[in-house]
Amino acid sequence: MDDNNVLLKVEHLCQYFKAGSQVLKAVDDVSFEIKKGEVFGLVGESGCGKTTTGRSIIRLYDATGGSVYFDGKRICAGTGSYKEKAAAARAECKRVEAEIKKRYADDKAQREQELAAARERCAAVLREQTENIKKAREDERIARKEKLATKIQMIFQDPIASLNPRMTVREIIAEGLIIQGVKDKKYIDEQVYKMLDLVGLVPEHAGRYPHEFSGGQRQRIGIARAVIMKPELIIADEPISALDVSIQAQVINLLNDLRHKLGLTILFIAHDLSVVKYFSDKVGVMHFGKMVELAPADELFAKPLHPYTKSLLSAIPLPDPESEKRRKRIIYNPIAEHDYSVDKPRMREISEEHFVYCNDAEYDRYTAEIE
Repeated sequence: MDDNNVLLKVEHLCQYFKAGSQVLKAVDDVSFEIKKGEVFGLVGESGCGKTTTGRSIIRLYDATGGSVYFDGKRICAGTGSYKEKAAAARAECKRVEAEIKKRYADDKAQREQELAAARERCAAVLREQTENIKKAREDERIARKEKLATKIQMIFQDPIASLNPRMTVREIIAEGLIIQGVKDKKYIDEQVYKMLDLVGLVPEHAGRYPHEFSGGQRQRIGIARAVIMKPELIIADEPISALDVSIQAQVINLLNDLRHKLGLTILFIAHDLSVVKYFSDKVGVMHFGKMVELAPADELFAKPLHPYTKSLLSAIPLPDPESEKRRKRIIYNPIAEHDYSVDKPRMREISEEHFVYCNDAEYDRYTAEIE
């Protein structure tokens, strides 16, 4: 893949949350790329980590591990994985020291020599991880200084919860410009009216409050708030799931028009697979924090390989009553489907740009299946 055409690159992203002694792996080692002008659909059941992935990319959460690159520059770097490696190196050093002291109890010279070598190995790992942490923090500092995050905007799932009820529409849409230091009120008003027109609203709406609008209109206000910042990437976090079916198509068509008119790249997080198929160029399927399949949209829907993807696609309702009667649901049972006790899985390319999370045995099976 041509790196010059990649706008967003996510590498081994991890987002863990601690609940007492338990660690919840909301996002676990997720990697993908989005080309400029592309719509990347991220799908999966509730709780699989889709929204957390989007929020980690835009830095609403501090990532535990992995890196996010925007237009070739690292904007997010999780230092947790580096700290874990350092802690593991210290623990391993203590274990090795105890073993050496026991083994060479009667040979002081040999014992000191072995201990020195073990401590140097540990120190080398610690130096490497310290340097990684330092580099990660420096990259994030540069990203903040260059305001790279403003080139990524987010449209939230719940249009009423994401709008401040005490602010007028004008204040909501203009807030980003004001935060960036724009003080010309005439320019701000011009931009606000321009954005309202762009999303299908009128200037008279600028003086109203969010509760005076319908759900679809509120979502249009949220889109205007994002677009006024002239972003290159928009993260649309289930932007239609809280809307009536009749309004969903309008919002999707609006996003599609804005995409072509403004040259936007979109990370589209959704449940509705029919909409994802219509709207997305490439689709990633998540399950329990893992990316299990990644492929161009047409190929994923025509040739799904992972059992979970097949299960998801089998759940899409059909508009034809006769076909709906014959539709068979596929139940996904990971315990029955996979044996990862010895042969461990990883993301592998089955065909061009078609990746599946699988082990060696499954790789051979999927390769034969796609041929």
